[in-house]
This record gives sequence, structure tokens and C-alpha cells, in this order.
Amino acid sequence: MKQNSSLPLKFTEVCLRDGSHVMAHQFTEKQVYDAVKALDEAGMHYIEVSHGDGLGGSTLQYGRSLVDEMKLIETAVGACRQSKVAVLLLPGIGTVSELKKAHELGAGLVRVATHVTEADVSAQHIHMARELGMEVMGFLMMAHSAPVEKLVEQAKLMQSYGAQGVYVTDSAGALLPHEVKERISALRKSLDIEVGFHAHNNLSVAVANTLVAIEEGATRVDGSVRCLGAGAGNTQTEVLLAVLDRMGIETGIDLYKMMDLAEDVIGPMLPGSQEIRKGSLAMGYTGVYSSFLLHAERAGKRFGLDPRDILIELGKRKAVGGQEDLIIEVAAELAQKAKLEV
Repeated sequence: MKQNSSLPLKFTEVCLRDGSHVMAHQFTEKQVYDAVKALDEAGMHYIEVSHGDGLGGSTLQYGRSLVDEMKLIETAVGACRQSKVAVLLLPGIGTVSELKKAHELGAGLVRVATHVTEADVSAQHIHMARELGMEVMGFLMMAHSAPVEKLVEQAKLMQSYGAQGVYVTDSAGALLPHEVKERISALRKSLDIEVGFHAHNNLSVAVANTLVAIEEGATRVDGSVRCLGAGAGNTQTEVLLAVLDRMGIETGIDLYKMMDLAEDVIGPMLPGSQEIRKGSLAMGYTGVYSSFLLHAERAGKRFGLDPRDILIELGKRKAVGGQEDLIIEVAAELAQKAKLEV
């Protein structure tokens, strides 16, 4: 396999943002500092640090952070010598005010994330990021849930607003390799900016999907060390780096140091093993937003339900990121229906 691009491949490590879902948003300053310092020493290009649902996500609906995310961003910036700190922003959750604050603290990259059909809500935030002098990427979530033509249309909107790249974001871990290929290929042919790919491993194809994305010309890819990310995690960073090294693709990231930090720094933080279990498999199978897993498990305990039933119903209703409040509603309805059937 060869890269279908002359641009260098750039990694964003998301274990301190996407992994926040797994940690119930309870990262400590020391955990962030230790992880960022080790990632920086390994040569990671970008390290994303914010609430799992992006800037402003620390709420009752999405989950309260143990430590204010701005403090965590400041801590991360202070630990970096060569890596850049990135943040995620979902319009409607995060605001321009929070974006400015993150920039003041030293965040250099923002990924502005919307549902795959709602790129129009990103204009204000992309414009502001460019005015601030930040790198800015569009992040089209739940990319499996719209036709390729719609994905291209929405990516073009983000490009017109000033985004310097657009990610195909497989939020549910539902895309298969051939579906990744057609989406990345379509964006490469239609855009004048970089194309990125963000995977989840709910169907155990995150590494394969990311390799396909690179082959089709994606120059920005995401990974999470030890799969520390929502659902079954993202593309496992150290595994992908090992595969790319075997294939002769240079990244500038030290593989041994990534292996060591995965084992010695991230491993002790994990609340449990990051593997494909019935809940994460159900999400990939039904196309449900990966960060819903913990919420569905809690709702299942509260209402005496199998979390898979909740997730499958959410899939039928085509729930999207930001609709965590719908999980309780669905669980209550399913519990009431089960009660009536007895």
C-alpha cells in the first residue's frame, strides 16, 4: 500500500478526549500531565484534550468533569515541547467564548464537529478559529448515516467556511472498509483541502478502515492508545503505528515509546479492559453513537433492561450525538412496554 498523497501523515491522539467517555469524564490533572508528557516525548503530532463531548460538555446531561477542562488544557499545553494540543467543539454544546479561552491557554487546533447533515451550524466557529490563527478542521460525525453525495455536500460547506480539512467520522464504528474507501475517495476528488478519518473499533475494523483511508488519500488520522475511547475505542494508536512501520510509511512517532506509554502510563488509568463486548458490538452493528454506551448501561441498571435493547431502539430512532437525554426516554418507554406485556 502507498499513500495516495504527497502530504505527510498527521496523527491526532484522542485518548484524553474520546477516552474521557470511558473515564466518565474523571481525568485528573496528573493523569493528563503524565499522558501528554509521554505522548510528546514519543513525537505525537496532536493531542486532543477536552470533555468527551467537546468544549462545554461538562453538564448533567453529558456528564460532569472532575476537573475543569480548561485546567486540563492548560496542564496539557504545559507538558508539551513539540506536540500541539487540540480541542473538539460541537456547536450547540461549546461556544465561541470557550473556543477563545482554549486558544488563550495554548490550544493550536480545533476540530469543529457536527452531525453529518448539519455542517451549516459550524460556520461561526470555523470563522472564529481562523481569525484566532488556529488550525481548524471540520468533523462530520455519524458519517455512515448519510449517502456519499450528502457527505460531499456538507464537507464542501465546511471548506467554504474556512476549514483546512474535513474528517469522515465513524462515530458508531459502523463503517466497513469498502464504505470508508468510497467516502474518502469522494472527498479527495471533491475538496481542495485535507481529508481525515476518525474510526471506532466496535466491529473490529478500525485499523483496517484507517489503512484504507490512508490508501485513498487521507492525511489526518486519529488513534487512541490502548483503545481508550468511546465504545470499543478508536483505532489503537500503537498498533496502527506498528503496521505503518511494517509498510514503510514514515510518521516520525517513536513506536517503542508509544508501546511503553500504552503499557505503563495509560494501562493503569483504564477502569476496565477496552475490548469489543456485547454493548459496543451492538453499537457498531446498529450504527449507534459510541459515547452512548456508558449512558445506556446506566439506564439499563436503572430500569432493569438489557442495555442492548436500549441501544438497538436508539439505532431505530436514528439518534445522533448530543441526544443523550433520549436514552432515558427510550429506557423508560421500553420498561413501561415490558411491564404492560407481563
